[in-house]
Amino acid sequence: MQYSQKVLDHFMKPHNVGKLEHPDAEATEGSPACGDQISITLNIDPETKVIKDVKFQSYGCASNIATGSIITDMAMGKTIEEAKNITWKGAADELDGLPPVKMHCSVLAVDTLKKAIKKYEIEHGYAKAEKFSKQTIVEELKKVIYPGVGEDIVTLKMVKYVGFEDGIATIDVEIPKFDKYRDNIAEEIEEHLEAFDEIKEVKVTI
Repeated sequence: MQYSQKVLDHFMKPHNVGKLEHPDAEATEGSPACGDQISITLNIDPETKVIKDVKFQSYGCASNIATGSIITDMAMGKTIEEAKNITWKGAADELDGLPPVKMHCSVLAVDTLKKAIKKYEIEHGYAKAEKFSKQTIVEELKKVIYPGVGEDIVTLKMVKYVGFEDGIATIDVEIPKFDKYRDNIAEEIEEHLEAFDEIKEVKVTI
């Protein structure tokens, strides 16, 4: 697998590693059982809303460590509004690219950062918790990356139907039977959606 020199540099000598002792916000996403997990802690200036300090802890591959490192670099010194505009594609670009099969690591890092910021905003009354809906599921599916090209399955129009009723999420995805990533995509969908308390069962037709 071909990594850029920047990915290797951040993997070998990652920045901002650790956990803040008294964070203003924190979040953990992913699962060691599934291969990748990242935790992010933030210190935020209450007056300026600037991220004064940020640390990350990672469990996973070189790409997971490198994206955790670059994301914390990108967030440091920014206001929380500016940090919310960081995208997983932007993070990958900052690393001079990631292999398509590793693009999910960038999604995971950015998602964790935004979850930490969201928790801070809700706790301090700057935002309200969003009501769960079918659209919540669609937004989560945008974080499921098709490894063949490094793009999400919604953008690629692989998702043909999304339903949610009585705690059951029903997802229809169109992927050819011969596609080697077929089972992987189904597992990724289940992993993402099972994290929501509102969802009692996930049914994926693929």
